[in-house]
Amino acid sequence: MNTQLLIVGSGPAGYTAAIYAGRAGLHPTILEGLQPGGQLTITTEVENFPGFPQGVDANELMFNMRQQAERFGAEILSETVVRTDFSQRPYRLWTDTDREYSADSVIIATGASAKYLGLADEQKYMGSGVSACATCDGFFYRKKRVAVVGGGDTACEEALYLAGLADRVFMIVRKPFLRASQIMQQRVEAQANIEVLFETNTLGLFGEGGVEGAHLVFRKGEADEKRYDLSIDGFFLAIGHKPNSEMFLPWVKVDETGYIQTEGDSPRTGLPGVFAAGDVADPHYRQAVVAAGSGAKAAIEAEKYLKSL
Repeated sequence: MNTQLLIVGSGPAGYTAAIYAGRAGLHPTILEGLQPGGQLTITTEVENFPGFPQGVDANELMFNMRQQAERFGAEILSETVVRTDFSQRPYRLWTDTDREYSADSVIIATGASAKYLGLADEQKYMGSGVSACATCDGFFYRKKRVAVVGGGDTACEEALYLAGLADRVFMIVRKPFLRASQIMQQRVEAQANIEVLFETNTLGLFGEGGVEGAHLVFRKGEADEKRYDLSIDGFFLAIGHKPNSEMFLPWVKVDETGYIQTEGDSPRTGLPGVFAAGDVADPHYRQAVVAAGSGAKAAIEAEKYLKSL
């Protein structure tokens, strides 16, 4: 199948890119990927997206974006890209349905996936006490008790953010020290309502209808091993994100952790006609509104590129 513009991914970046591209008359094709609507669909209510003073259901927000993209002529297909060849234009992509696509311009909006511990309870309580974004969901835990898993800079940042909202924040750290930078360690230590639980692992979560506590183990496997339950209302993962960029290697440049590198403040990847938007190229903010804005930029750049041809 041939198309002028192919958008890979269907989160806020992908849908916004499709809205802008559709209004420009580019008739974009979207390949939704494994998670239609992106990471936002695994949370519940979104309270910080502009235009919704009472908040909005995350799935409703993404459904509305999808409908808006379709209104302007976007074709949305439930397929996942598994292989690419960007050695020459038109660029070629293959999906999990063995279909081949070619396009003069491609917008990569495949997002990033939060890393999880691998506990069954993480999926059980997803959206009901388990989150991978304190900035997104912290408001729901005002004056409550929460735990943050991780010991790096990201975990410290999440814990400090939550400390301004929650009554008590526990950091669950499997090592006997924090891996975070010295300044972040000092900030955590200075925060009275943050308690760091060193040499501690999470065995599971429990609660009726939502997280009420965590099963923890101190010094697992050692002679002084101790298992206990910690009462919490929220469980935040802060052990990193994995950008979904592997299917575009080696055609685009990525940093040491796999985030696609773009030129300055633009969505340009350095490969003519190939742009990156949203979390796949953003290791810092990971917010829906930022992703949407970058999707708009990518579509505008794609329009300019296609017109230049």
